[in-house]
Amino acid sequence: MKTFPKFNLENQDGTEISNEKLKGKTLIYFYPKDNTPGCTTQACDLRDNMSTFNDLNIDVYGVSGDSKQKHKNFIEKHDLNFDLLVDEDFKLSETLGIYKEKKMFGKTFMGIERTSFLIDENSNILNVFEKVKPSDHVEDVKRWIEAND
Repeated sequence: MKTFPKFNLENQDGTEISNEKLKGKTLIYFYPKDNTPGCTTQACDLRDNMSTFNDLNIDVYGVSGDSKQKHKNFIEKHDLNFDLLVDEDFKLSETLGIYKEKKMFGKTFMGIERTSFLIDENSNILNVFEKVKPSDHVEDVKRWIEAND
């Protein structure tokens, strides 16, 4: 079983979150940018289904290259009920191989490929959800958990 790399990232309030602070199963989802349509859909769907994750004892963290202030604004604007972590230098995203060349509207740029990792309390990766569709993400995670719990 692969392990999630060691990390130490700040959340929107400047509190450091690391592997050592994770208590149980955790869904760490990586997304391109705060306040964009797909990322908002995904975040709001997670927010609206947080009771399901709480019932399953799964913590949720979002990660992007946005600043603490942008994360704070995103959380306040959409009343998000989970922390967003700052990976401004994309070190964690690069380590995981999800900071990639992307194309949109004929332009090529580097960015985070929407990917989620379900890990256990020992940072073992239980599952990787790749090329996540924002509107299907929660159902995909729930389906996997029901099939593998």
